[in-house]
Amino acid sequence: MGLLLKNRGAVLILMFNIFLVFMGIGLIIPIMPKFMNSLGIGGSTIGLLVATFSLTQFLFSPLAGRLADSYGRKRMIVIGMIVFAFSEVLFGLASAPTLLFVSRMLGGVSAAMIMPAVMAYVADITTRDERAAGMGYINAAITTGFIIGPGIGGYIAEFGIRVPFYAAGAVALIAGCISMFVLRESLSAKKASSSSSAPVASTDKGSSFLSQLLQSYREPFFLSLIIVFVMSFGLANFETVFGLFVDHKFGFEPGDIAFIITFGSIAGAVVQATAFSWILKRFGEKNVISVCLLFAGVFILMTLFVHKFWLIFAVTFIVFLAIDILRPAIGTQMSKLAADRQGYVAGLNSAYTSLGNIAGPILAGYLFDIDINYPYTLACIVLLLCFGLSLRVGKRNEGAVS
Repeated sequence: MGLLLKNRGAVLILMFNIFLVFMGIGLIIPIMPKFMNSLGIGGSTIGLLVATFSLTQFLFSPLAGRLADSYGRKRMIVIGMIVFAFSEVLFGLASAPTLLFVSRMLGGVSAAMIMPAVMAYVADITTRDERAAGMGYINAAITTGFIIGPGIGGYIAEFGIRVPFYAAGAVALIAGCISMFVLRESLSAKKASSSSSAPVASTDKGSSFLSQLLQSYREPFFLSLIIVFVMSFGLANFETVFGLFVDHKFGFEPGDIAFIITFGSIAGAVVQATAFSWILKRFGEKNVISVCLLFAGVFILMTLFVHKFWLIFAVTFIVFLAIDILRPAIGTQMSKLAADRQGYVAGLNSAYTSLGNIAGPILAGYLFDIDINYPYTLACIVLLLCFGLSLRVGKRNEGAVS
């Protein structure tokens, strides 16, 4: 772990930056019920706002990855953090849906600039043996930021419904300044060939990113990519309307939503840091993925039938815990299936995740306006179908991933 330990300060800065980006994505979840009332918008608009971020990130990521190779990781990270800070402040200032969409688009651009650069930076400062550990730290920051964001947003909202966005903008600007003055450029540490291992920027056999996506159905791991898409679709469906669901059905305040999500995210982070490796070694990726999909689907369905706060808390806790174990388990399985095409498969994994994060919120918001129970009914069905598909894929790939 020599290089990784030597560059632990840089890794901490990278983790802090990526945590802030994904925290900013989730900030809007507990606050959106209040925004809906103040701006007169419905669930379908909320779903489109969430999807806009993912769509913009998806479209801009290939270009951002190439820019990180051409102009350096540090420069892209710093610029991305500044754009992100501006997008958060703009969202806080917005008084019309149009500005909200502009803000989310800028946020997606900033995430696209930061993500490939961070991944490439980690690849630059780690050896092949250290790569998994370095990526694991970044993924832990992503998962924690994405899930803890709503909780932090709910708590800060006690000081004002727009305060969380100003706070996120200020902290992101500070993080950008720290990166500018403390972080060293890593591109010179390795040749361009090694930097091509950045997941989103990488190519396979010289083909374009869009071509890779269109031809992915020919790959032996295509069914695994379908699982990634369906899983992301179902989970995004659940997460997008969670704040709206408990607000409309139970009258929860942002602080109540914050407590539920924050506790679940902390528990998930603890499991990832302490027991995740043991769980995978003991039961294997195939079994862990299948069980987590089953639990997530069943317990999402149970949210439609519980009414007391502690029951809602318990059911939601299980859902978030399953999600926290499921995401890195899928990533580990895909990495093993990739063999010597790590960057290529990671890029497709990211692309299918983004597609699920785009489609899920749009449909969830539309269904929420029809009936608040419909999004969770759909999420349950989708995740249980994904569970069945995982059993089939698991049998096919058992020899490949063992």
